[in-house]
Amino acid sequence: MTDPASPRARRLVVHTRETPHIEDVLAYADPAHPLVWQRRGDGFVGIGMITALEVGGRRPEPEEGTRAAALAEAWRAVADAADVRDEVGLPGTGLVGFGALAFADGSASTSTIIVPRAVVGRRDGRSWVTTVRWADAAEPATAPEPRAFGPYWSATLGPGVLDAPGYQAAVRAALAAIGEGEVSKVVLARDLVGTVPAGADVRRLVRALASGYPDVWTFAVDGLVGASPETLVTVTGGTVTARVLAGTASRGADADADTRASLDLATSAKDQDEHQYAVRSVLASLRPHTTALASGETPFTLKLPNVWHLATDIEGELSYGASALELVGALHPTAAVAGSPTPAALAAIERLEPFDRGRYAGPVGWIDAAGDGEWAIALRCAQFGPSARTDGHSWQLERTRQVIAHAGAGIVAGSDPESELLETRVKFRPIVDALA
Repeated sequence: MTDPASPRARRLVVHTRETPHIEDVLAYADPAHPLVWQRRGDGFVGIGMITALEVGGRRPEPEEGTRAAALAEAWRAVADAADVRDEVGLPGTGLVGFGALAFADGSASTSTIIVPRAVVGRRDGRSWVTTVRWADAAEPATAPEPRAFGPYWSATLGPGVLDAPGYQAAVRAALAAIGEGEVSKVVLARDLVGTVPAGADVRRLVRALASGYPDVWTFAVDGLVGASPETLVTVTGGTVTARVLAGTASRGADADADTRASLDLATSAKDQDEHQYAVRSVLASLRPHTTALASGETPFTLKLPNVWHLATDIEGELSYGASALELVGALHPTAAVAGSPTPAALAAIERLEPFDRGRYAGPVGWIDAAGDGEWAIALRCAQFGPSARTDGHSWQLERTRQVIAHAGAGIVAGSDPESELLETRVKFRPIVDALA
């Protein structure tokens, strides 16, 4: 665990004040390195960085437990020492850390919690500004100001390490492993790589995703930008909720075709099996931490602009004061992004995917001083460099900035390699369209 400001030895002073209505919080974010959590027009952005908690990558790995557990412990120390004055009292006010964790604890990418110097937010018709400083530092002299958006830009994307034929070959290898009883389900991803102009205003990508997919979580943390439909876990005042998505179908070209696509998904034995693996993994992970836990008896079909998903909502009451980050550690990786059984699925992923996923399909979200927070799974996303590539390639960054995106599909008995490839193309669409 590293932290250049040594938060264990210093105390943060945090003050949240209500402000007049803020129409566009995104305008306050850093154009090159935005910190954003947004949904349905509400959300908040971080400005600057006062400190960061990091594990993995070039940082030391935790001696015991997962990266999420190590970050949860470090965050608790920071929060316990902080002097927080919150005059608003809404989710996202007070002390807030923005987090993005790598998919695998052995990843070359770091897992991080960033504490910004200021937060600008709006929720339920109210707006606020939070300032954060060290106790031995002076109050900020000026309030945050919005910044004009830079010019439009586009990315150049192409096949990555695993191209389309390679992906289909990986799916066939996964089906062989399933047939041999090694694993019941494995989620395989492929990658696209490319560049964007140096100095590109990344907020434009955030805005495009938020406008096109307003009902999902739009996020930007440490160069990871995306729009995820899947809530990993939300913790609010002792209540925990989660939404499981597994099983996917493309939207139909017209109303009749769309209805058929939804019905076919709802009645697909293959997709129902895939979904139940994911639901069972979440319930099993949450059960030790809850006194009451309930889920829908049958999944419902969730409509997004580009796909239908099978979805199940889960809700429970925490049995002790677990933080959102502790539950992230208990839940990740779910069967929806890894497979089942988890250890065998992770081994298959490591064998069949010729790249490090980085933060793709890892937890992304925020946590506050009480341990409450909202965390999604980093899907429909792209990682901006220089940390985007982790396979040793060098890049010329003078005129461009690298970007890498991933999309995956759940492979179970009966999966078809061509159909799974098409599913990844559909899942790439949100981020590819926004980058274009």
